[in-house]
Amino acid sequence: MKARTLALLAASAYALYRISQRTGMPAGVRPVEPFDLDRYLGRWYEIARIDHAYEAGLTDTSADYRLRPDGRVQVINRGFNARKSRWRELRAIAEPAGDANVGRLLLSPLWPMRASYLVFALDDDYQHALVSGPTHDHLWLLARTPRIRASHRAALLESARTAGFDTERLLWVDQRRNIAREVTWRSET
Repeated sequence: MKARTLALLAASAYALYRISQRTGMPAGVRPVEPFDLDRYLGRWYEIARIDHAYEAGLTDTSADYRLRPDGRVQVINRGFNARKSRWRELRAIAEPAGDANVGRLLLSPLWPMRASYLVFALDDDYQHALVSGPTHDHLWLLARTPRIRASHRAALLESARTAGFDTERLLWVDQRRNIAREVTWRSET
């Protein structure tokens, strides 16, 4: 009986571990190459996203990427919950999934969970990016500023469609608080 219980527990633990590993790549998505993680670090604003449970209802979303002493990346996602009138943060750790020259990271919000973080479109100046998760249900359009030009938006949307994403599902993020903060900061300097 003990052996059977241990075997069942081991099988359950393994199944839970496998479920927590969402490290695949959606068809049509190829991470950028070459990719320079050091240039990618810093703040990115979420211009649009395919909405999901952990960001539902959040506006003014951004992500900060900082290199840790151990070579991994601290990721701090932040957004404003207007219903509760407060900011919300979600922290995670990311590390390259293989070759550091490829825009493919593994993101871990909580051990042992890991998910693909795929930078699949990125301009030469590292100002605009498209990021995917492990499926076509995860897409983020990111920029270094809280608003972007219509021409950049159109180019990113076309790249997302080409990669197989349903861009009609995108939620365009209200960035008014971040825009106001940026204007205030610039007027003070």
